[in-house]
Amino acid sequence: MQRKEANPFQILGLRPWLVKQLTKLGLKGATPIQQKCIPAILAGQDCIGAAKTGSGKTFAFALPILERLSEEPVSHFALVLTPTHELAYQISEQFLVAGQAMGVRVCVVSGGTDQMVESQKLMQRPHIVVAMPGRLADHLTGCDTFSFDNLKYLVVDEADRMLNGDFDESLAIIERCLPKTRQNLFFSATMKDFMKESSIFPIASDCFEWSQDSDVATVETLDQRYLLCADYDRDMVLIEALRKYREGNENANVMIFTNTKKYCQLLSMTLKNMDIDNVCLHGFMRQKERVAALSRFKSNQIRTLIATDVAARGLDIPSVELVMNHMLPRTPKEYIHRVGRTARAGRKGMSISIFRFPRDLELLAAIEEEINTKLTEHPIDQRMVERIFMQVNVTRRESEMQLDNNDFDERAQNYRRKTWIMEGKDPDQMEALYRKKQKDKLKEIRRKRKLQQAESAASEQGKALLQDERFKSVDSARFEKKGKGRSRVTQEDTPTKPLKRLNKEKPFAQKGKADDKKSKRS
Repeated sequence: MQRKEANPFQILGLRPWLVKQLTKLGLKGATPIQQKCIPAILAGQDCIGAAKTGSGKTFAFALPILERLSEEPVSHFALVLTPTHELAYQISEQFLVAGQAMGVRVCVVSGGTDQMVESQKLMQRPHIVVAMPGRLADHLTGCDTFSFDNLKYLVVDEADRMLNGDFDESLAIIERCLPKTRQNLFFSATMKDFMKESSIFPIASDCFEWSQDSDVATVETLDQRYLLCADYDRDMVLIEALRKYREGNENANVMIFTNTKKYCQLLSMTLKNMDIDNVCLHGFMRQKERVAALSRFKSNQIRTLIATDVAARGLDIPSVELVMNHMLPRTPKEYIHRVGRTARAGRKGMSISIFRFPRDLELLAAIEEEINTKLTEHPIDQRMVERIFMQVNVTRRESEMQLDNNDFDERAQNYRRKTWIMEGKDPDQMEALYRKKQKDKLKEIRRKRKLQQAESAASEQGKALLQDERFKSVDSARFEKKGKGRSRVTQEDTPTKPLKRLNKEKPFAQKGKADDKKSKRS
C-alpha cells in the first residue's frame, strides 16, 4: 500500500487548517519564494525576498503570519505597508481568503475614504492592518485611539519603491509608533542594496535573503514585442494594434499603460468615443470610482483597462492576456513591473510596447539590457494606421473638448493647498512658488531632452541599434516630422481648429454676409 504524499505546504511547517484552506483555493504546490521564505519567517528571522512578478510573494509572507496569528490571536498583530490603494485592497483580500477558517479581521487604511470611518475600523481591533504610509501617518499623528504595542510583524511590500526615499517622512512617523522587537519582512520584484541598508526600518544583519536566480528579469511565458511609431501617430498605432488583437482574442483582458493622469483619462474617452469599451484607473479618481473600475475589469464586464503606474505593481488579475505600453515607462524597472501584469503563475501572456523611432531606441536598448531579452516586432498594417488617422485625430480633439481641464487642474491645486494648510504654510505663497518651480522644471526637461537627443544621435549605443538587423530595413523617412504642406497625413487629415469652434464660427460668417447685403442696399 502506497503512502500518501505529504502536502507541499505541510512540509513547510504550516498547520493542517491552513493547508486545508489552501487546498480549497486550488493551490497544489508552493512557489520557490514560498519554499524558501516561509520556513525562515516561521523560524523568527527577518527576511528580504525578491522574485519575478506573479511568483506568489504575497502568500510568502501572509501564510506564516496567519500561522503565528492562529497561535496568538491578538489585535494589530501585523502591519503591511504598500504604495498603492489597489495593492492594499488586493493584499487584504488574500489575507481574508487564506485566513477565512480562523475568522481573521483585516483593516485597510489607504485614503480616498472618510478618515473617521477608517479610525473606527482601527478601533475595532483588527488582526492585520494593510496601509499606505501617508494615510497611516495621519492617523498616528492625529489620534491615539489604537496602538501597535502587540505588533509582531512589519511587512514592506514593493520595498524597492517604498524605501527609495519618497515615503521617508511618513515612514519615520510610523517607525516611532512601532515596537522595536518585531520581525521585519521586505518583499519586492527587484532586489536593491538600499533595502538592507534602510535607516528608517533597520533590518537584522543576519536576516534571511533570497532572490530568484535568473538571467532574464521577466518570465519565460511572456512574449515581448514592440511597435514603431512617429511622434504624431502613436494613438493610431495603438488603436490599430488593439483592433487587430481583438479579432482573434475577443474575450481577452487587456491593460494599457500611459504616463500621466490626464492622458489616461483622455485616452479612455477617445477609445469610448470610438466604441471601444474601457475603464480607466489613475490617481485623480475618487476611491469609490477606482474600486468600481477595477471590479468591472476583474469581473470581465469590461475587457480593457487604461491605467497609469498605480496599476503597475502587485495587481494579480489572471485573465490579463495582453499588456500594452502606450507611453514608455521612465525606467526599465517600471517596464518589468508593467509587463508583469500578464503571464502570471505560469500562464502565457503578451506585451506590446510602442517606441518612437528613432527617439526611443536608447530606452529600448536600456530595457533589453535590463531584462536580457530582445523584443520582437509586432506585425501591423501601416495602411490601416494611415486610413484611421483622421478619424482618431478628430475623435481625440473632440475628447479634449469634453475633458474638463479645469477639473483636473483644480483637483491637483486643492490637494496641494490642503497639504500646505496642514503644514502651517501660506497656500497662496506656496502656490506661486510651486508654479515657478514647474516652469523651471519644464525648461530643464526641454534642455535635457535636446541634449539627450544630440547625445543619442552621437552615441555608440544609438548607432549600434540603428545597425541592428531589426532596424536596417526601416524606412526612416516615414517617421520624420513632415514640413508644412508636404505631408498628406498631417496637413490634410489634421484639423487646424477644434470642430466645435469651427461650428461656432459659422453663424458669425453668415451674419457678416447678411450685413454686407444690407450695406449694399443702403
